Amino acid sequence: MSNQLNHLMHDHANGNPAINLFKFEENFFSGEVQRNNYFSIIWIKEGFGKVKAGFLEVDFEDNSMFTFAPNQPYLFITENPIKGIVINFQTEFIFADLYGKGQRFKELLYNNFNQPPFIKINAHSIAAFDVLSDKIEKEIQDTSLAQHDLLVAYLRIFLINASRLKIEQQPQSTSDINGKKEHYILQKLNNFIEEHFKAKHSPSDYAAMLYVTPKTLGKVSKSYYNRTISSIINERIIVEAKRELYLTNKAIKEIAYELGYEDEYYFSRFFKINAKLSPQKYRETVAVARA
Repeated sequence: MSNQLNHLMHDHANGNPAINLFKFEENFFSGEVQRNNYFSIIWIKEGFGKVKAGFLEVDFEDNSMFTFAPNQPYLFITENPIKGIVINFQTEFIFADLYGKGQRFKELLYNNFNQPPFIKINAHSIAAFDVLSDKIEKEIQDTSLAQHDLLVAYLRIFLINASRLKIEQQPQSTSDINGKKEHYILQKLNNFIEEHFKAKHSPSDYAAMLYVTPKTLGKVSKSYYNRTISSIINERIIVEAKRELYLTNKAIKEIAYELGYEDEYYFSRFFKINAKLSPQKYRETVAVARA
């Protein structure tokens, strides 16, 4: 992937890239189905081709933008060089917004299985996205005071602008759930997990809500996400736990109880297995980073 300018900021809690931005000036897509463990924004500034995303397929041309959720399968098919920008970010990087006031971004840009994750950038919006991309790129390289807060703010404005364009271009994406049965199951599954993850931790609970067998639900999840239902539920619980540890001074026992765990020690083990460090260590690490 030559001619690539790469800039990233690391998550102080686990050392993984929290947000990453790079520019490309060639046909860098591998020709293989991609499933990444982070959110992606891919802005094709110049070039054309085809994208297959899950059950959907769409042609693209200059100034097309795609938004892909963690573990969402997608495939770019291009025969000519393309030029653009990629912004990748971890759930934890913006979870305070994404799962709080910014939950709408997730619904509009990342969780509709009946609409392509595609936005056409009009002439009026190009300059705004260019400015925001430049600000994100420069801030990632700047370790000054409140770097995280500024990056979250710039990214949030970027997502707001993208959401507004998608509503204009695909108004039905906010309400329609049609098409294949798999579309319906995946859309409802995401909605149910978001609504019930604090109380219901078993895949069988969600299979019952969807009136399908656990085996059927597991097969749909495997074919689309290449993941188990348990891993999706666990990830949502961990994101909420990190949010509480980061934003509040609640005792770990209280956070555990709110997330459906009566045994604080069981919750701590669960957190450590999934987040690679204990709740207390996570809180201490992100507190230092934030300061």
